Amino acid sequence: MTLCLGVLFFVLRLGLRSRKGRLAGAPPSIDLIRLHARLAKPAVVFVIFGFIGGGLSSSLIRNWSLMESFHAIVALVVVVLFTATAVYGRRAERGEGDPGLHGLLGVLTMLGSFLAAIAGFILLP
Repeated sequence: MTLCLGVLFFVLRLGLRSRKGRLAGAPPSIDLIRLHARLAKPAVVFVIFGFIGGGLSSSLIRNWSLMESFHAIVALVVVVLFTATAVYGRRAERGEGDPGLHGLLGVLTMLGSFLAAIAGFILLP
């Protein structure tokens, strides 16, 4: 998950660079947007699989109840945010959505991800 979050932080930086250019009135960098989308799509899928894997691991291996930790609750919120960010990103990619909303969701998602990561440290053996 750490590697995946690192990739997604890089994706966020690409998105913020694209936003900065858009706000400055520059034409969108197609290469930058393509790289942003190409890296984000599989990384979001890995986050979802990581969330599922974490739930299975905690319940089957550690015999914990699902969603009993702060980490699990924050992770659920983050997975929902990642999904919403991906949906709005896809809409923006097609010219149907608001790239600003996609960006705001992306920033909130990464902040939540860092909170989930910090909350997960106490669960380590």
